[in-house]
Amino acid sequence: MDAVIPRPARRTPAAAGGTLPTAGPWRVRAADDRLTPVAGAVHALLGPHLGDRLLPLDRNDGAPGTVLTLGLALDDAPTAPHRDPVGVSPCGAARPPDQSYRLAVTGHGISCRAATAEGVFRAATTALQLIAASDGAIPYQEFTDAPHYAWRGLLVDPARGYLTPDELCRVIDLAALYKLNVLHLHLTDNEGWRLDLPAMPELTAPGNTGTGDTAPGSEDAPRDFYTAEDYRALQRYAAERFVTVVPEIDLPGHCAALRAALPELPPAPAPEGLTGRFPFVPPLDLADPATRAAVEAILTDVCRLTTGPFVHVGGDESFGMTPDSFALAVRELRALVRARGKRPLAWQESSRAGIEPGDVVQFWVDVPMMDLPDTQEELDRRPELLAAGHTLDLIRALKTFFAPADHDAARTVDGGGRVLLSPQSHLYLDRPYSPDVTPPRQGAAARLGFPAYRPRDVRHTAEWDPASHGIPEERIAGVEATLFGESVGGIDDLTTLLLPRLASVAETAWSGRAPRWEDHRTRVARHGRLWEERGLAYLASTEIPWT
Repeated sequence: MDAVIPRPARRTPAAAGGTLPTAGPWRVRAADDRLTPVAGAVHALLGPHLGDRLLPLDRNDGAPGTVLTLGLALDDAPTAPHRDPVGVSPCGAARPPDQSYRLAVTGHGISCRAATAEGVFRAATTALQLIAASDGAIPYQEFTDAPHYAWRGLLVDPARGYLTPDELCRVIDLAALYKLNVLHLHLTDNEGWRLDLPAMPELTAPGNTGTGDTAPGSEDAPRDFYTAEDYRALQRYAAERFVTVVPEIDLPGHCAALRAALPELPPAPAPEGLTGRFPFVPPLDLADPATRAAVEAILTDVCRLTTGPFVHVGGDESFGMTPDSFALAVRELRALVRARGKRPLAWQESSRAGIEPGDVVQFWVDVPMMDLPDTQEELDRRPELLAAGHTLDLIRALKTFFAPADHDAARTVDGGGRVLLSPQSHLYLDRPYSPDVTPPRQGAAARLGFPAYRPRDVRHTAEWDPASHGIPEERIAGVEATLFGESVGGIDDLTTLLLPRLASVAETAWSGRAPRWEDHRTRVARHGRLWEERGLAYLASTEIPWT
């Protein structure tokens, strides 16, 4: 059966029937020298699934075996009809690259053809899924396909739940396998600062917030941050798989780690009557010359080290600063990034500082999707909120603070900007799984996820509709799932929260609409073995008929 995710737009069975055995050996062949790097990336992705059945790349000429052929389409042999995807290209091109492809399964092997190297790579990930999810043979058939959204992303949060460079490479492979093309790295937060910057090494010095317990200067100090070379290597690895890395330096709030390194920076002006009522880390005051100079040095290094066109400047949850101070901070952050040749990206709150055509904001919340109670009786029926320490006074304060969020998307659209869809209600994959779908053997998974979110099943994520937010299609930048790391203690925790939910987000981002659940759950069922072969932990939800 066809278990490909995202499901290709068109599948045509061969008129004469027949099947291609997958027993191997297999070889990857680039029909054009320009595709040699693509062949290397595809070969590496196939390794965990084929093992010894995958011949080395240097044995392609005349070697026996089933062939996975990668070719650039000629004018007289077109691929699927090209359409420009909706939204913003993460690689910075004014017109998103053509990722349409044609894949054919015949008695000779699998042929992947496209007009661009990126399209060929997308076809090859379809071929990989056909091979890995098969029961020993693949029917002769042809697929044609193309993406709906240009930006198809995943945010991970090493600031709170550190991942080694090798683990991030495994996340990139997973993203690429499901045709995602952005890895958004939330590199800084109250809990830690994960990118070493030449201009400010004290941010990652041992003893700073989130960087380990070993005494400064000890040779045994754990390194839980990325060096400049780590970061460069990670971007190269991602680029080989047509994934763009977007770094996030979350300012002016979420700055406890920065304040630990630079304790002399003054707080931003706070709204009257707020101080002492709720605990919060004072946001940065970008009107202060010393603060602005420090932030300028930080963003200069980040922009210099980043090969992609976007740098995310945060702008979310800047609790404890006046609206004027916040607006000034956002304008300064955007200007600093633009002056260094990059495009600023920020969370939706940044729209309150003004929107210009070309601005991209990341939509994540409004008050209704926060799903908060109005009365004490309702709160008493929400054990997850009570366990997280929520009181009715705190909930009322949260609703007041987030009330402007209800208008952020409209403000962005009216200003000519684009909205990157990351709604907390469905695409925050740090939401706990419902106990109703958690198998008994995985009961420990109950500790995973942000505790204040209402637990949901896998179907809840799969049924999200991008059109449900009422944002005009031409103003949508793309789709991005997020997984913040409050509960993540390593790669297994991360992938258990991602899988199987990431598969449905990827399908929606690629096709532009939610998958049909009964069909989707049947296809997901065959991906458990694929994840196991890659050594990836996942939740074996009871909603899925695993095979």
